[in-house]
Amino acid sequence: MVALLNFVNYLIQLYIYVIIAGVILSWLVAFNVVNTHNNFVRSLYYALNRVTEPALAPIRRFMPDLGGIDISPIILILGLVFVQAVVIGSCGSGFLMPLACGL
Repeated sequence: MVALLNFVNYLIQLYIYVIIAGVILSWLVAFNVVNTHNNFVRSLYYALNRVTEPALAPIRRFMPDLGGIDISPIILILGLVFVQAVVIGSCGSGFLMPLACGL
């Protein structure tokens, strides 16, 4: 069970890195630092967008309009860090009772 929690922890950390890479690439595209006419940049941009958009779209629906500032990636990262710290961290270290973690 601890090995499974460690694996889920690694997947969440990898997803956080993918979210950060998607945000940085979207900034670079928005400020015309990289050109989406390049096939590699376009495919990387669409791949990161397809991976992160299913998790970001529900957050964007409930967020108020902040005038072009999108803070949904920050909220998603904070939620993922919360899951890592509270749920996985406490079950992995044995802090909670074994029945609460399903051990």
